[in-house]
Amino acid sequence: MTSELGLLRMAAQGLIGPRELDAAGVVRRLTAVQAQDLPGALTSVALRSADGTRAGVVAALDSGTVVRSWPMRGTLHLTAAEDLPWMRELLGPRVLASAAARRAGLGLTEAEVERARELVVPALTGGGRLRRAEVLALLADGGVPTDGQRGYHLLWYLAQTGSLCLGPMDDGDQLFVLLDEWVRSRRRLERDEALGELALRFFTGHGPATVADLVRWAGVPVRDARAGLAQARDRLERLEAGGTEHWLDPGTPGRLAAARAEADGVLLLPGFDELVLGYADRTCTVPAEFADRIVPGGNGMFRATVVSGGRVVGAWRAGRGKGRPLELELFTELTEEVEARARAAYAALP
Repeated sequence: MTSELGLLRMAAQGLIGPRELDAAGVVRRLTAVQAQDLPGALTSVALRSADGTRAGVVAALDSGTVVRSWPMRGTLHLTAAEDLPWMRELLGPRVLASAAARRAGLGLTEAEVERARELVVPALTGGGRLRRAEVLALLADGGVPTDGQRGYHLLWYLAQTGSLCLGPMDDGDQLFVLLDEWVRSRRRLERDEALGELALRFFTGHGPATVADLVRWAGVPVRDARAGLAQARDRLERLEAGGTEHWLDPGTPGRLAAARAEADGVLLLPGFDELVLGYADRTCTVPAEFADRIVPGGNGMFRATVVSGGRVVGAWRAGRGKGRPLELELFTELTEEVEARARAAYAALP
């Protein structure tokens, strides 16, 4: 059943079977896509879209249908524009609870943080757009210290408290914009409704998954995860595996059945992909004996993975030099056919 769980998760996430029509559809299905590594996030979304190109994901960022910000766990994610406000309002307060201690550790005062807001908001009002370096220069010129980790914390805090988000791309950089100007269409959910929405969306786009998976993914307390599940469970299917209760979209088994041949293939996923990252227990996809090779030393840096038949069997990277050849690090002895499929997947990678 372990391997079947991994395949079901691939079907739920849209890595096999029919793809979502566009990048916004992919992000809505997954609810949030981890995106501190923006190039990797672009690839993750492109792999799940009918368009199949990173350009399609960039176009969604440029149009504002997909937004990059810090909606949960204090980490950069891609979300659908209309989802960012309610997710930030639901999940932000828990993260912000530690902000004062972090500011003190950085030697920033509350007055300096608010001075940063006073400088940035007028500069962006009326459709302004600034690169990160330009925002930091604006703050420094206004007397707000940005050296060390201070600059990052200020940008994070201004986004976390509803002033900023990341908007369109410009020559490889993503520009900061005002959240209220950039995100015009937004959903407003009461807290209980938002917990139900979060649970439904997570289990639909990631299931089979457990309450513990939701707790880890969203950074919510167990009581909130259970409260959300209580609202969503009549629209989900229960599955018991290994003595543990899992929840999923009732349509996911059918998606897998229709894509069974594709499920046996080989995928190359970027680091931080949701198939690996989106769960507290990922052993159905990453065998326990390989966990340290995916996240060496438990340092939080997830390597790009080779997936065969729904299981991680190696890591990969683009080599240096002409054509950036594929460099494979296989964890088991694989057939020549699997290695050939990995090279073909690399050639077709978005």
